[in-house]
Amino acid sequence: MLVCQTERLTIRQFELRDASFIVRLLNDESFIKNIADKQVRTIEDAIEYIHKGPMASYEMFGFGLNMVELKDCHTPIGMCGLIRRDNLDYADLGFALLPQYCRQGYAKEASIAVLNDAKNTHKLSMLAAVTAPNNTSSNHLLKSLGFVFKKQIQFYQQETNYYEIELKSML
Repeated sequence: MLVCQTERLTIRQFELRDASFIVRLLNDESFIKNIADKQVRTIEDAIEYIHKGPMASYEMFGFGLNMVELKDCHTPIGMCGLIRRDNLDYADLGFALLPQYCRQGYAKEASIAVLNDAKNTHKLSMLAAVTAPNNTSSNHLLKSLGFVFKKQIQFYQQETNYYEIELKSML
Protein backbone atom coordinates (compact mmCIF):
# COMPACT_ATOMS: atom_id res chain seq x y z
CA MET A 1 0.00 0.00 0.00
CA LEU A 2 1.27 3.44 -0.94
CA VAL A 3 2.07 5.65 2.05
CA CYS A 4 3.28 8.75 0.22
CA GLN A 5 5.35 9.99 -2.69
CA THR A 6 7.85 12.74 -3.19
CA GLU A 7 9.39 14.18 -6.30
CA ARG A 8 11.94 11.33 -6.47
CA LEU A 9 10.63 8.64 -4.12
CA THR A 10 7.79 6.22 -3.54
CA ILE A 11 7.24 5.23 0.09
CA ARG A 12 5.06 2.17 0.53
CA GLN A 13 4.35 -0.50 3.07
CA PHE A 14 6.62 -3.53 3.06
CA GLU A 15 5.32 -6.69 1.45
CA LEU A 16 6.62 -10.25 1.70
CA ARG A 17 8.08 -9.92 -1.80
CA ASP A 18 10.58 -7.44 -0.29
CA ALA A 19 12.34 -10.18 1.69
CA SER A 20 15.50 -10.31 -0.44
CA PHE A 21 15.91 -6.53 -0.14
CA ILE A 22 15.48 -6.79 3.65
CA VAL A 23 18.28 -9.38 3.81
CA ARG A 24 20.53 -7.03 1.82
CA LEU A 25 19.73 -3.87 3.82
CA LEU A 26 19.83 -5.41 7.30
CA ASN A 27 23.17 -7.09 6.60
CA ASP A 28 24.81 -3.96 5.26
CA GLU A 29 27.85 -3.07 7.37
CA SER A 30 26.57 0.45 8.11
CA PHE A 31 23.14 -0.86 9.20
CA ILE A 32 24.73 -3.30 11.64
CA LYS A 33 27.18 -0.66 12.92
CA ASN A 34 24.70 2.22 13.30
CA ILE A 35 21.43 0.45 14.07
CA ALA A 36 21.79 -3.19 15.12
CA ASP A 37 22.43 -6.69 13.92
CA LYS A 38 18.88 -7.98 13.52
CA GLN A 39 20.15 -11.53 12.79
CA VAL A 40 18.23 -11.60 9.51
CA ARG A 41 20.37 -13.80 7.25
CA THR A 42 17.92 -15.73 5.04
CA ILE A 43 14.76 -15.06 3.04
CA GLU A 44 12.86 -16.96 5.75
CA ASP A 45 14.36 -14.68 8.44
CA ALA A 46 13.36 -11.64 6.37
CA ILE A 47 9.78 -12.88 5.92
CA GLU A 48 9.54 -13.33 9.70
CA TYR A 49 11.04 -9.84 10.23
CA ILE A 50 8.49 -8.28 7.86
CA HIS A 51 5.60 -10.17 9.52
CA LYS A 52 6.60 -9.43 13.12
CA GLY A 53 7.92 -5.92 12.49
CA PRO A 54 6.44 -3.70 9.81
CA MET A 55 3.26 -5.71 9.09
CA ALA A 56 2.43 -6.16 12.78
CA SER A 57 2.98 -2.41 13.26
CA TYR A 58 0.69 -1.51 10.33
CA GLU A 59 -2.01 -3.71 11.87
CA MET A 60 -1.60 -2.41 15.42
CA PHE A 61 -0.84 1.30 14.88
CA GLY A 62 -1.63 2.07 11.24
CA PHE A 63 2.02 2.90 10.55
CA GLY A 64 5.45 1.26 10.58
CA LEU A 65 8.70 1.10 8.69
CA ASN A 66 8.19 1.46 4.95
CA MET A 67 10.03 0.59 1.77
CA VAL A 68 11.67 3.57 0.05
CA GLU A 69 12.01 3.20 -3.72
CA LEU A 70 13.22 5.45 -6.50
CA LYS A 71 10.01 6.68 -8.09
CA ASP A 72 11.06 6.47 -11.73
CA CYS A 73 12.43 2.90 -11.75
CA HIS A 74 11.03 1.33 -8.53
CA THR A 75 14.54 0.48 -7.31
CA PRO A 76 14.47 -0.20 -3.56
CA ILE A 77 16.98 2.00 -1.74
CA GLY A 78 16.06 1.78 1.94
CA MET A 79 13.42 2.13 4.62
CA CYS A 80 11.82 5.03 6.44
CA GLY A 81 8.88 5.15 8.78
CA LEU A 82 7.58 5.22 12.30
CA ILE A 83 8.20 2.68 15.03
CA ARG A 84 6.20 2.45 18.25
CA ARG A 85 8.40 1.08 21.03
CA ASP A 86 7.43 0.25 24.60
CA ASN A 87 10.48 2.04 25.98
CA LEU A 88 9.82 5.45 24.36
CA ASP A 89 7.01 7.92 25.08
CA TYR A 90 6.38 8.68 21.39
CA ALA A 91 6.59 6.84 18.09
CA ASP A 92 10.02 7.37 16.62
CA LEU A 93 11.30 8.08 13.15
CA GLY A 94 13.51 5.37 11.72
CA PHE A 95 15.45 5.38 8.46
CA ALA A 96 18.19 3.42 6.74
CA LEU A 97 19.48 3.51 3.18
CA LEU A 98 21.88 1.34 1.26
CA PRO A 99 25.26 3.16 1.23
CA GLN A 100 25.21 3.97 -2.49
CA TYR A 101 22.08 6.09 -1.95
CA CYS A 102 23.39 8.07 1.03
CA ARG A 103 24.39 11.73 0.81
CA GLN A 104 21.98 12.43 -2.06
CA GLY A 105 19.13 13.91 -0.01
CA TYR A 106 16.97 10.77 -0.15
CA ALA A 107 16.87 10.19 3.62
CA LYS A 108 15.79 13.77 4.25
CA GLU A 109 13.21 13.68 1.45
CA ALA A 110 11.73 10.41 2.73
CA SER A 111 11.79 11.61 6.34
CA ILE A 112 9.95 14.85 5.54
CA ALA A 113 7.27 12.85 3.72
CA VAL A 114 6.92 10.43 6.66
CA LEU A 115 6.75 13.32 9.16
CA ASN A 116 4.01 14.98 7.12
CA ASP A 117 2.13 11.67 6.94
CA ALA A 118 2.49 11.27 10.73
CA LYS A 119 1.01 14.72 11.26
CA ASN A 120 -1.71 14.74 8.61
CA THR A 121 -2.82 11.10 8.38
CA HIS A 122 -2.08 9.74 11.84
CA LYS A 123 -2.67 13.02 13.71
CA LEU A 124 0.47 12.59 15.80
CA SER A 125 1.68 15.72 17.56
CA MET A 126 5.08 14.55 18.84
CA LEU A 127 7.70 12.13 17.57
CA ALA A 128 10.97 10.88 18.95
CA ALA A 129 14.15 9.73 17.23
CA VAL A 130 17.16 7.85 18.52
CA THR A 131 20.60 7.45 17.03
CA ALA A 132 24.11 6.50 18.05
CA PRO A 133 26.12 9.50 19.30
CA ASN A 134 28.88 8.79 16.75
CA ASN A 135 26.46 8.49 13.80
CA THR A 136 27.26 11.99 12.58
CA SER A 137 25.11 11.94 9.45
CA SER A 138 21.95 10.73 11.24
CA ASN A 139 22.43 13.24 14.07
CA HIS A 140 22.86 16.02 11.49
CA LEU A 141 19.80 14.86 9.53
CA LEU A 142 17.59 14.80 12.62
CA LYS A 143 18.63 18.35 13.55
CA SER A 144 18.04 19.55 9.96
CA LEU A 145 14.51 18.09 10.12
CA GLY A 146 13.77 20.12 13.26
CA PHE A 147 14.33 17.43 15.89
CA VAL A 148 15.68 18.79 19.17
CA PHE A 149 18.31 16.85 21.10
CA LYS A 150 16.93 16.16 24.58
CA LYS A 151 19.41 13.84 26.31
CA GLN A 152 21.45 10.69 26.09
CA ILE A 153 19.60 7.56 27.18
CA GLN A 154 20.37 3.88 27.60
CA PHE A 155 18.61 2.25 24.68
CA TYR A 156 19.00 -1.50 24.20
CA GLN A 157 22.14 -1.44 26.37
CA GLN A 158 23.77 1.34 24.36
CA GLU A 159 24.29 5.03 25.01
CA THR A 160 21.96 6.73 22.52
CA ASN A 161 21.06 10.29 21.54
CA TYR A 162 17.36 10.97 22.11
CA TYR A 163 15.52 13.63 20.09
CA GLU A 164 11.97 14.94 19.90
CA ILE A 165 10.02 17.02 17.38
CA GLU A 166 6.70 18.78 17.82
CA LEU A 167 4.90 18.19 14.54
CA LYS A 168 2.61 21.22 14.80
CA SER A 169 5.73 23.35 14.33
CA MET A 170 6.11 21.85 10.85
CA LEU A 171 4.55 23.58 7.88
